[in-house]
Amino acid sequence: MALSATIYQVDVSLAHVDRSVYEDLSFKVAMHPSESMEYMLTRMLAYCAEYEESLAFGKGIGQDDEPPLWAKDYTGVVTKWIEVGLPDADRLHRASKASPDVAVYTHRDLPILRHNLAGRTIHRASEIRLFWLDPRVLRRLAERIDRRTRFELSVTEGEAFLTIGGETLEFGLAPLPLLP
Repeated sequence: MALSATIYQVDVSLAHVDRSVYEDLSFKVAMHPSESMEYMLTRMLAYCAEYEESLAFGKGIGQDDEPPLWAKDYTGVVTKWIEVGLPDADRLHRASKASPDVAVYTHRDLPILRHNLAGRTIHRASEIRLFWLDPRVLRRLAERIDRRTRFELSVTEGEAFLTIGGETLEFGLAPLPLLP
């Protein structure tokens, strides 16, 4: 019997000063049985950081034709493509050809990601935004998250402040170059 996804109901008070986005968000995020908590939290934080009205979660792990997060315009054209984890060069190449705005959110080792991409052809690689989320912060967040979670997230000048259960976690959220 196959295991089913665990659904998390998330309510976020978002103040992304850098992007002038101020919203109260309420969304569900599914954690696939083969997905780590850190990966799911990275997807969730990427959703908050990139939030726009048309942003949606993709079908899930193992979907070659969809990213973990994306936005489309009213005609169905992809306007934003967001990868999570350690995407390979071919996937980023396809993403950059399919969307004018591509970002990668990772909690993994940056030198490994960059080594895997070095010397590979990636369309508009210099325009792909990369965000590294400190795994220590994700572990602290994982200790506080429940199936129904509420937190506040403020982002200003590339610094993020996430308040959950009376504790504030601080981490960088400024774009880095995909390749050094």
